[in-house]
Amino acid sequence: MAVEIKTLKDSKILVVDDNPSNVLLLEALLQQEDYHNISSTTDPTQVRSLHEENDFDLILLDIQMPRMNGFEVMEQLKEHHAQDDYLPVLVLTAQTDMETRLRSLDLGARDFVTKPFQHAEVLQRIHNSLEIRHLYKQQKEYSHTLEEKVHEATAELRKSQLDIIRCLGRAGEYRDNETGEHVIRMSKSCQALALACGLSERHAEQILYASPMHDVGKIGIADNILLKPGKLTPEEWKTMQTHAQLGAGILADNESETVQLARTIALSHHEKWDGTGYPNGLSGEDIPMEGRIAAICDVFDALTSWRPYKKAWTVDEAIAFLNENAGTHFDPNLVPKFVEILPQVLEIRDEHQDTIQEAV
Repeated sequence: MAVEIKTLKDSKILVVDDNPSNVLLLEALLQQEDYHNISSTTDPTQVRSLHEENDFDLILLDIQMPRMNGFEVMEQLKEHHAQDDYLPVLVLTAQTDMETRLRSLDLGARDFVTKPFQHAEVLQRIHNSLEIRHLYKQQKEYSHTLEEKVHEATAELRKSQLDIIRCLGRAGEYRDNETGEHVIRMSKSCQALALACGLSERHAEQILYASPMHDVGKIGIADNILLKPGKLTPEEWKTMQTHAQLGAGILADNESETVQLARTIALSHHEKWDGTGYPNGLSGEDIPMEGRIAAICDVFDALTSWRPYKKAWTVDEAIAFLNENAGTHFDPNLVPKFVEILPQVLEIRDEHQDTIQEAV
């Protein structure tokens, strides 16, 4: 990864020395070598502000200066730079003692030029310092680009996973005349409710990915029960209830965090706050939070959706049902939260409308 000559010659260089003669000498040397973005100052107190404005590629810095020495300048520059950033300082000093060199290195200096300096040596050290500076910038830009590509690839993978999960969720929905849009509406509403309840963005996103599989167990229910137009017999209802356990079984033995959460939701979203739900008769906060969230979102969407065997309830009717059953069927603390996010839920519903139409 070479640095082009033009890039080096276009480098922004700052010369800092309290002696104007030294400044003029260095400027002349740099101009002879076709460096043309050269700035200078004899006032070390200006260095930090100049660097903040210009982001120099190299600072040629004298150590022994009045008012503020080179060490103090580097301390200020180090405060300005992030810890992982490259402090582009080449120290100019008449001092050759080890203490000066070690202190300079500790403060971030990249190289030294001893006064009085040889022209060829100082130009070569400037060239080397600039080359390292630009290689660092290239590497940093490459790393940033790579991070963006990894982020994009990860997002695409997550989208593919969500598409697969939704397809699996739809398999159960289609078998009892639900539509594929139901699992999308329900899962997005679950995510919104989870955030409203104070769950983290990551947890809410996991619920988004896991909740589409809440009724996957319906795959295992016989058509004569699942599609029966009339009321189920007690025995048939008992069989229908097994879809929660069937779904949990389908999703078992998988180490994926998302699939484990999907199993929890499949097994618990038909539990009721008062303990009269199924399959385990859990009550109150013994019901996993994710299951309590899914129960509200699933029922609301089912009530407000038209199906061949039922008319859609109005939003007001569905909300009234949730309020009436808060504390019996639903978590009484979550129902008000759902009402708060109702505008979001309705927006989700508008974006993902069913393709089936009510007969006129």
